[in-house]
Amino acid sequence: MTFFDPGNRRKTEQHKRIYAAYELAFTFIEFAAGLLFLVGSFMFFYKSLENAAIWCFVVGSACFVVGPGLKLAREVHYAAIGDVNDLAERAGP
Repeated sequence: MTFFDPGNRRKTEQHKRIYAAYELAFTFIEFAAGLLFLVGSFMFFYKSLENAAIWCFVVGSACFVVGPGLKLAREVHYAAIGDVNDLAERAGP
């Protein structure tokens, strides 16, 4: 198995489900990051909301780190499934 091979998402039904779950999580995280940056940007127009705006940017930045981490976790998940399938095939009749 090759990491980050686009064909991995279609190998088996289990791969398809894993891809969909991680893609949904990634989309949610990316949307949250963008929303936090947008809200934080508007908050900077008001001096009283400056600290909250800074926290929006910090949490939004953390979301931008989590996003690629989800893609890496998906690939590791694929690899773990591949290892189990490979072992089962080698232990065959």
